[in-house]
Amino acid sequence: MKIAVLPGDGIGPEIVAQAVKVMKALAGDGLKLEMEEAPIGGAGYDAAGDPLPESTLALAKAADAVLLGAVGGPRYDTLDRPLRPERGLLRIRKEMNLFANLRPAFLYPELASASTLRPEVVAGLDIMIVRELTGDVYFGQPRGIEIRNGERVGFNTMLYAESEVRRVAHVAFGIAMKRGRKLCSVEKANVLECSELWKEVVIEVAKEYPEVELSHMYVDNAAMQLVRNPRQFDVIVTGNIFGDILSDEASMLTGSIGMLASASLDQNNKGMYEPIHGSAPDIAGKNIANPLATILSVAMMLRYTLNQEAAAVRIENAVKKVLAQGLRTADIYTEGTKKASCSEMGDAVVAAL
Repeated sequence: MKIAVLPGDGIGPEIVAQAVKVMKALAGDGLKLEMEEAPIGGAGYDAAGDPLPESTLALAKAADAVLLGAVGGPRYDTLDRPLRPERGLLRIRKEMNLFANLRPAFLYPELASASTLRPEVVAGLDIMIVRELTGDVYFGQPRGIEIRNGERVGFNTMLYAESEVRRVAHVAFGIAMKRGRKLCSVEKANVLECSELWKEVVIEVAKEYPEVELSHMYVDNAAMQLVRNPRQFDVIVTGNIFGDILSDEASMLTGSIGMLASASLDQNNKGMYEPIHGSAPDIAGKNIANPLATILSVAMMLRYTLNQEAAAVRIENAVKKVLAQGLRTADIYTEGTKKASCSEMGDAVVAAL
């Protein structure tokens, strides 16, 4: 099984290095994994003048799965928009047709005190957010900045085709069938025609999954309910921009954005796996980043794309064991636990395997 490893920028190389340690440990136990590294984001621009070099895209398409670190950094902010690191990330998602983004928000019992909410509110939290990833306002045309009536006007287009909504709805219902059989569709149908269509299509797809209890919620209410009563949710399905915001909000319920993995899948379950956090340039090179989200992304890769459930469970159990031992990176450290560096946390997970 060939893995394209794209470390990216900022803390990306540090956290990906720990995930690679874990994959090598599994390979040492007989799992056949081959890894090849390539630049993306700012590193891609530095190497080839393109945030998504052609060679990187070719490797990603040829590989069985992709592991990504993070992209971006302030020194690239003055580049023309098409050359900025984030455009490379959007392009690889589009080029590989990775339309379904799975973002689990799971609270480890040991981290209940690290959440910004009271432990009794978040205890037992286990949500899966399914975010549509290749449509919506991030990709809709027309877009741009132009002069109208003597002043600058910025504009973007929120756009969804029926087929785009239908396919991500099927993914969400399929996941709900394997979990608690509850699905909440989040949109803003009271003011957006795009959301009105979204809701109509989800209701149509629901007829094929009579075992799943479907509910609907406006995005502003969903944002409130995630901090008011998050355990009411099992699976959430939503569009690109709403999913981007809500999944980051949900991450803080779990103690740290450094704990959350994600998967971005095509129609054949080939995927790109990455932590949901950014490149954190302010702590890059300090060996203090939390690598657990990236390591847990490897577990998701093994489960959803490579069909290696036993290996995925081994990684998840190793992470649980390390947390139970009291080891914490700076973002999840609380009094009475043991502070660990990025590399020390990676070594601890390998040892726990």
